[in-house]
Formats: sequence, structure tokens, C-alpha cells
Amino acid sequence: MSPKIPPVDPDSARPDIAEMLRAGSKTTGGADNVSATLANNPGLFRRFMPFAGKLLGAGKLTPRDRELAVLRTAWVCRSSYEWGHHVRIGRESGLTGAEIIAVKHGASGAAWSAHDAAVLNAADELLADHRVSDDTYSTLSATLTDEQLIELLFLVGNYTMLAGFLNSLDVRSDGVIDAEIEGP
Repeated sequence: MSPKIPPVDPDSARPDIAEMLRAGSKTTGGADNVSATLANNPGLFRRFMPFAGKLLGAGKLTPRDRELAVLRTAWVCRSSYEWGHHVRIGRESGLTGAEIIAVKHGASGAAWSAHDAAVLNAADELLADHRVSDDTYSTLSATLTDEQLIELLFLVGNYTMLAGFLNSLDVRSDGVIDAEIEGP
């Protein structure tokens, strides 16, 4: 399947955009097509990349919490692009192969700790109801700071938005992992 909007070629992009594409590749660990497709809207690209970079590489959540939330969001949103990239990042963040597979089933997918289950439930609840339940919030607030709680909400929202962008424009995988999404 061809992308609906082709990615910008960094070698022929404006110098400021080419520099951001190179920086984006480092930040995302090789998720070049997402950045290069978004670069078709330079103004949005310039403003989105620092936000996304903060969530991915400089946030307050632990890498494990971040990747549990991102992987669950990718799975529920049926974003094979996000899933493929974050399987690799999740492994680098300490998730086991069995845990990554269990993410597909949400909080009921493994013998998760109460905290891990609450992270997965938060993603599911935000996607379904656009609100984290009081029970999930209570569990999370026992282990996360206010900064981390806010970040978790924005993280799921960001990756939900990104999934819609990737899925709608048929952005091609960068070949990191060819991961088909069969459904939740």
C-alpha cells in the first residue's frame, strides 16, 4: 500500500526541516517516515517534534510505564507502525517478550502488578471514555507524582492522535519490525 502523502526527502528538504528530520530520527530511534510525512506541514512539524520528543525521551514517567501505555494505545488503535517501533523500544526499556504479548490483552493479559495494570487500564479508559476512572486514578496516584499523572494522560492522547495520523495516511513502516495488528 502506498502512503497517501509521501514522506519528505531529507536530502531535498529546506535546511531547517532537514535538520529536524535528522534530529527526529535520533529521538525516535529510526521512526523516520512518521517525521518525514509530518514534515509536509512544516509549521506543525516544528511545534510537534519538541512535544513528542519530551514524551518519548525526556519525560517524567519511567521507560517501563511509558512503553506499557504506548504499546497498549498502539494495540487498541490498531497502529502497526507504532506497535512495531515500540515493541523494540519496550524491550530496550526492560519489558519482556511475554509482557509485550500480554499488553495485547490489557490488564487481564498477565500477572501484572497493581501499578502496571493501572497503567494499562488508564490507556484503555482514556481511549474508551476519554477519562480515567476513579479506581484507576487512585491506584496510579499512590505510585506516580502529579507530574507523572499528567504526563501519562498526555502520552496516551499523543499516541492516539499519532495512530490516527499514521493509519489514515497509510504511513509505511520503516522496516524496524513489520508488525501486523490483528485487533484487540
